[in-house]
Amino acid sequence: MTPAYVPDERTLGLYVHWPFCKSKCPYCDFNSHVETAIDQRRWRDALTAEIRHFAGLAPGRRLETVFFGGGTPSLMPAETVAAVIETAKACWDAAEDIEITLEANPTSVEAARLASYRAAGVRRLSLGVQSFEPEGLASLGREHGVEEAMEAVAAARSLFDRVSFDLIYARPGQTRADWRRELATALDHAGTHLSVYQLTIEPGTAFHGLHRRGELALPPEAEQAGFFEDTQAALHAAGLPAYEISNHARPGDECRHNLIYWLSADYAGVGPGAHGRITRDGRTATFAQRRAPEAWRESVESEGHATVTQTVLEPSERFEEIVMMGLRLTDGIPRGRFEALAGRQPEASFDPAALERLAQGGFIEVDEHGIRATPEGRQRLDGVLGDLLARPSFLSPSAGSLPHAERALYASCP
Repeated sequence: MTPAYVPDERTLGLYVHWPFCKSKCPYCDFNSHVETAIDQRRWRDALTAEIRHFAGLAPGRRLETVFFGGGTPSLMPAETVAAVIETAKACWDAAEDIEITLEANPTSVEAARLASYRAAGVRRLSLGVQSFEPEGLASLGREHGVEEAMEAVAAARSLFDRVSFDLIYARPGQTRADWRRELATALDHAGTHLSVYQLTIEPGTAFHGLHRRGELALPPEAEQAGFFEDTQAALHAAGLPAYEISNHARPGDECRHNLIYWLSADYAGVGPGAHGRITRDGRTATFAQRRAPEAWRESVESEGHATVTQTVLEPSERFEEIVMMGLRLTDGIPRGRFEALAGRQPEASFDPAALERLAQGGFIEVDEHGIRATPEGRQRLDGVLGDLLARPSFLSPSAGSLPHAERALYASCP
């Protein structure tokens, strides 16, 4: 059970946040803003300037991934995308097979730009399809239609080496039978990767207000678990097994940038609200950039960066991140990786009684390969981690959703 990709001490990923959208989706709590007047030159200069700042903090690294998230990165001019890629490759040694991903919406206007992103250096595209049902798209506030989504997926697969798209299930009024039919449609169009998320109600979103007033109801909790099980079964049968709770791929087509997060490697985050992790002299520091777009840009123009907080993690905090992120993976944390990061073996890292209890319950496995949550454990990862780390529950309760700490790392909107 050796993962297809394991980062090392020289590995570096780069996350680039583009915070602008045409409209705000009612379920989205990411750092995204509706803005029509954007000074593209100033934004391009600010993004490349902040990359150069982080290159000074993490010299000599091997750049293995670049990920453009948002917001809606497919609203970026191709010239900005090209400038960011060129600057990043000039600042670090780029891996020969560097993975460069851009998130895009499948509207016809944005799909028309795909060829220009390919020419700019993007090799992997992630499309925010979200649903292949008209009612589903309408309920999620999406601006594209089903046919547009299908055409965008086909166009993307003709242009890019690797293509993924996102889907959201357990929507209001949706049944398991509805979802199984929609999954079948999705598989007719899928390439080698799918990201499939359970709808959650996040504070500060339009859905949160509706839900609180009793105007929006999700399927019952037991049925939500059924959605998750149906997803796992259908995608595994189609040759797209889960490599993480919400992500499925043919072996070898996993998203390496996300694996950098889940395997606790280093990455720089540039742009409003972006987060990063950089290890120096054996200690990992976290970086958070200013969230407000204009405040971020003005800080970069005056200071060369917009880091608002920088914190060196205590060993216990670093350890919790390693476990919290790594146990989302189907293969868990490889033994060698765990020992290199945690400084000790899995067996010696946890309360023996908790480890035994979770293993006997069929939720955790520890062997010569490493430590992993079983399928039953990944469905209940909130409780498993609370027990394993001997602390109160701190993750989102739904198996298919991103925990808040991980959402902060992405700082992007599907």
